Amino acid sequence: MSDIRFTLIGVGLIFSGFLVLGVFGPDHSAPPIEAEEFENCFEYFEDRPPVPVSCDVKFLDKTVFLALVITILGSGIYSLIKGVRGRWDQDVKPEDMVGPGGKDTSKYDKPNSDAKD
Repeated sequence: MSDIRFTLIGVGLIFSGFLVLGVFGPDHSAPPIEAEEFENCFEYFEDRPPVPVSCDVKFLDKTVFLALVITILGSGIYSLIKGVRGRWDQDVKPEDMVGPGGKDTSKYDKPNSDAKD
């Protein structure tokens, strides 16, 4: 894969990691506060009353969520570093070079149908 792709993938993964953290993070920040203040944890629903649950389950849920976000951000940082530290144009073969110094004569090899001698 080319280096610019790693850079773009890294930026996309970092953006999605922060997006997931921003959208779903507040749902996972309440259990520690709830456990410290009230010593009881509840699962809240929109259509029925709260149901008491074990605080350990809520902490495990928060830990799994944070592990997921850290994995997304870590893979984005790794891809970004891999893309930035890549070799970019140093490994271009001389026959693949186009422009000044390269010998791309493919468009000049075609006979010109307009030029009649």
